[in-house]
Amino acid sequence: MIPTIKATLEKLGFDRPTEIQAKALPKLLKGESLVGIAETGSGKTLTFSLPVLNAIKQLELDGDSVSEPGRPRAVVIVPSSDLGEQVAKVFKDFTHETRLRVRSVLGGKTKVIARKNVAAPFEILLATPGRMEQLMDLKILSLTDVRFLVIDEADLLLDHGFLPSLMRIVKATPGDSQRALFSATMSNEVQSLIKSIFSDAQIIESSGRHRVVSTLSTKNIDVPDGKRFPVLEEILKEEVEGGTLIFANTRAQCDTLADELFQHGYSASIYRGDMDKKERRANLQRFRDGRLRMLICTDMAARGLDVEHVDRVINYHLPKEMDNYLHRAGRTARAGRTGTVFNLVTKRDEPLVTRLDSIRSR
Repeated sequence: MIPTIKATLEKLGFDRPTEIQAKALPKLLKGESLVGIAETGSGKTLTFSLPVLNAIKQLELDGDSVSEPGRPRAVVIVPSSDLGEQVAKVFKDFTHETRLRVRSVLGGKTKVIARKNVAAPFEILLATPGRMEQLMDLKILSLTDVRFLVIDEADLLLDHGFLPSLMRIVKATPGDSQRALFSATMSNEVQSLIKSIFSDAQIIESSGRHRVVSTLSTKNIDVPDGKRFPVLEEILKEEVEGGTLIFANTRAQCDTLADELFQHGYSASIYRGDMDKKERRANLQRFRDGRLRMLICTDMAARGLDVEHVDRVINYHLPKEMDNYLHRAGRTARAGRTGTVFNLVTKRDEPLVTRLDSIRSR
């Protein structure tokens, strides 16, 4: 890696790579394309951002600088604006030293802002598929000079129905560009996407993607007579240093729980779909800053969001699918830190809890 990246890593205190970083970084830094399958909280963002920055800066050092507007050298595709802002923060930690320009075109921001962001020369584009297609249609964004294409959270992108947009974006980039795809799961849909994008996919998997991390404590609590709130209150009596995420399965359950908490004197906000985006982002930012200690959410918050200080996850309603459970649990005990998951268990949840026990005993 170039000296400026090494210096920033040292300054930020990164001295030991995670498993997926140790396996994938050497190959990506050599210019190889690959697929990375790893659990949430495993450090996937840094795994692709460092090679992107290194490759694009090396071109500049070799005298091949970007001079035309709207023609990025690297493109990172993300499924949502919230995740995009999170990835942008990782890049910004390094761009002060590398002096590379990262621009975002994300859903939820106005077209005027998106057009302004690509109006001047820059090196790296961070985008959601829909907003990116709009700029391509307006012919103010060209992908003909892309040297590095990253598809982040591929399973979530497919869940959101972005397959046609992804394929259009891939076809608009040069066939010899370096490519990387990252996903938390290897569904049939993800496998089909990989076959469409890579001629001979090099797949790297972390050993922990099917289980919870060792620094996570799990506490299953039976719910008597379906009365969840008294159980929740007992959990909340034990204060934690960081934040608490409380998961429900539906938007209505989130709203009901938020009202009940408010009536009992608790301060909590909501993070779910079908709510004002500005309000949702504001709630997340308050939680991220530590001004809010409790966030009630659906599985929308279970995928990809990285908040450093989450010490506790409470499954007020357990999900039906193991993948969803693992994503929720992955919001705490990240990057070697400790955390606790509390599961409120009813008769309906017993099959999931039995499967969870088998995973934890491996």
